[in-house]
Amino acid sequence: MNKNAKQFIVAAESIFGSEPILNRDDITKVCNESDAPYPYWLVTKSQYRYDRGQYKVPPSGEKIVKLKESIVKLNDADCKEPELEVAYAQPAQVLEFRQPKLVDDSEPCVPEKMNGFVPFGFYPKLKKIVGSKEFFPVFITGLSGNGKTLSVEQSCAELGRELVRINLSVETDESDLIGSQTLINGNVIYKDGPVLTAMKRGAVLLLDECDRAGSKLLCLQAIMEGKSYYVKKTGQMVHPAKGFTIIATANTKGQGADDGKFLAQIMDTAFLQRFVITVEQQFPDPKIEKKILAPLIDDSKFVENLVQWADVVRKSYVEGATDEVISTRKLIHIAKVYEVFKDKMEAITLCLNGFDDETKTAFLDLYSKCDDTVESPANTASVVTNTETPV
Repeated sequence: MNKNAKQFIVAAESIFGSEPILNRDDITKVCNESDAPYPYWLVTKSQYRYDRGQYKVPPSGEKIVKLKESIVKLNDADCKEPELEVAYAQPAQVLEFRQPKLVDDSEPCVPEKMNGFVPFGFYPKLKKIVGSKEFFPVFITGLSGNGKTLSVEQSCAELGRELVRINLSVETDESDLIGSQTLINGNVIYKDGPVLTAMKRGAVLLLDECDRAGSKLLCLQAIMEGKSYYVKKTGQMVHPAKGFTIIATANTKGQGADDGKFLAQIMDTAFLQRFVITVEQQFPDPKIEKKILAPLIDDSKFVENLVQWADVVRKSYVEGATDEVISTRKLIHIAKVYEVFKDKMEAITLCLNGFDDETKTAFLDLYSKCDDTVESPANTASVVTNTETPV
């Protein structure tokens, strides 16, 4: 038993008694009250795991009273005890082996329930998968703003499941996913990344915008099979706890985007095949979207017109008549802006300004055909032109 381990065990026994069973909060308490180094050996080795989140501390082989007596004698000028008997308790010796404590990452990471959330589509089945606590990788693909990520978050919120979400990009690499050396209080230690954190906690790992990362995700091949992962930098073997699973969201199916609308990478086929199922997420139907918008807008006719307008645009998108689409997220943004300014066309215009001028004008004109209480911007432009003084 090395001195670091012995120091922690003796400190734990002095607080909780002989051979205590500790959770992560108890471990942090021991470290904070005694300056003992964080016991990586205790939380990573299966032989000390008593139950989920609980660890049994082995006996120190020394009596706690002797430790306390030694510390007292250390401050006594007439101390005649041999240095070897109390060496590990001396401040100078402790500092030599002291390591910075890990930032406590045991805080609950269960998402909050969203007021007014309206489930639709695959959500009931997704909730069943999450609730099973089985390793069941799911790939969810669909256009931006149709509720992919939200459905995962709310399924975890309803079931009280912890969710670890990481947003991927072309810059994401193995250290961002698995973990890396980091500087804490002037000392370099290894810090787990989101993947290992989710594995150890038995949480749902959400790989958001999965098709942005491309081949960098190949470091997860073994983990995608539900297997243990060997951490090369620490020599630890991390075993997935019960409940750990992976859900990925993407705008494409991993084959890139020919139209250039998304910064999607071509993903490795072997990686994609490790997902048990692929879900093609569609926009909610008009009835569902009305339920989503109704609590946000105190004008049922306006809600109906917005939903009808978005539905027409989406059908045009499918037919190839337009390159843009009105998402459910965009409708929610319009509803929020309308509640501030109380002007339909201003709210819609402000939310469409991100499109090119031709597309924006076409969408505004289309909305005016769905709502007879507003005027088409084309008609407004025509009035202005007719009032100009002829040359």
